[in-house]
Amino acid sequence: MSAPATLVAVTSAAEPASLPGSGPVVVLLHGFGSHEHDLAGLGPHLGAPWVSLRAPLALPHGGFAWFPIVTPGDPDPEPVARATEAGGAWVDAELGPDRPVVPVGFSQGGLMATQLLRTRPGRVAATVVLGGFVQAAEQPADAALATSRSPVFWGRGAEDRVIAPHAIDRTAAWLPGRSTLVERVYPGLAHGIDARELADVRTFLDDTVGRAAA
Repeated sequence: MSAPATLVAVTSAAEPASLPGSGPVVVLLHGFGSHEHDLAGLGPHLGAPWVSLRAPLALPHGGFAWFPIVTPGDPDPEPVARATEAGGAWVDAELGPDRPVVPVGFSQGGLMATQLLRTRPGRVAATVVLGGFVQAAEQPADAALATSRSPVFWGRGAEDRVIAPHAIDRTAAWLPGRSTLVERVYPGLAHGIDARELADVRTFLDDTVGRAAA
């Protein structure tokens, strides 16, 4: 495997290392074709210091991706592994070896949020998946997660036609046995995030990360 890419980020502080406190940092992970500023507007509403990462793959017509889309809902494991290593390496280098994180990902970024959980569970205080899914390939921490049952929020729109139905079915089968799951499906919402979902994410983080940090 080639060396992980160096990621670009925007943060709620001047530099990642200067984020206040020692509690969990929200790590925002955008979707396919977007950029690090896309989810940054969510950060101030989540009640914790935050960073928003740019995916490493530049797309020909603008925007960035964590991995190419070849078969919707079934990404090639190798580019997913490279992106996972890049995200994990950024967290280790910029936030230090011990500070916990809360990956919050939308769409393709939602898969990347679960990848951090499935490869670095000791760093992850909670996980938020918005309109996303899990990949099929087994990951290093999957067996351990069946015991630890880390808190996961999985929200999606009832009218979402972007994520392949079989990927949703896979996620619905995978998450309950490997997490303490809060699942929400929002009537009338397509492939996006609305105020209802954002409010539920804040409540989830207050109930999990907030209590752990208290």
